[in-house]
Amino acid sequence: MNQTLMVSARKVAGSKIQLEFAEVIEKSSGSVNPLALFNKSDSRFSSGGARRAWMTVEPSDASALLGLDLTDSNPGWTKDVLGREVLPLNVLNPQVLIGDELIDLKVEVVETTEPTDWQEANKDTAAKRRGKDGDFCYHNGKEIYANTRIAFNKANHVFLAMDDAKVTAPASDGIYN
Repeated sequence: MNQTLMVSARKVAGSKIQLEFAEVIEKSSGSVNPLALFNKSDSRFSSGGARRAWMTVEPSDASALLGLDLTDSNPGWTKDVLGREVLPLNVLNPQVLIGDELIDLKVEVVETTEPTDWQEANKDTAAKRRGKDGDFCYHNGKEIYANTRIAFNKANHVFLAMDDAKVTAPASDGIYN
């Protein structure tokens, strides 16, 4: 944890490229989730792995800041299985040089209850859930959506407090079996 991977670059519209980053994010609450602990062997209760963020950039500007050749002249460009032009990078803990200062790039998560148009149209896959196929997570009665972006030096994550889960229990005779 606390390490960022710059995964790859992909050519997109307008002569731009999109940089892909991945980072395992640790929530700073310090509390242990009992539900996850009691279900640690069930993959539906995993921590979710690395969070991804993408940043669309000008290849020459990004090359200068990162000290990498992200231009068309780099012979490492290839096509992925979908036919997109990609450049594998796999740079651990990328930094940019601004003036004479090296600055870390970090993945930052910001949760919100205001979805983007795409999130609204794809709520089933975009809204936060309780476990892989669980119920939606709510904050003040609204679905939670997580957005990611790249931050300098330190990520200032925003995690919304979730409303209590709605629990339905079968009728009981009060005797434990």
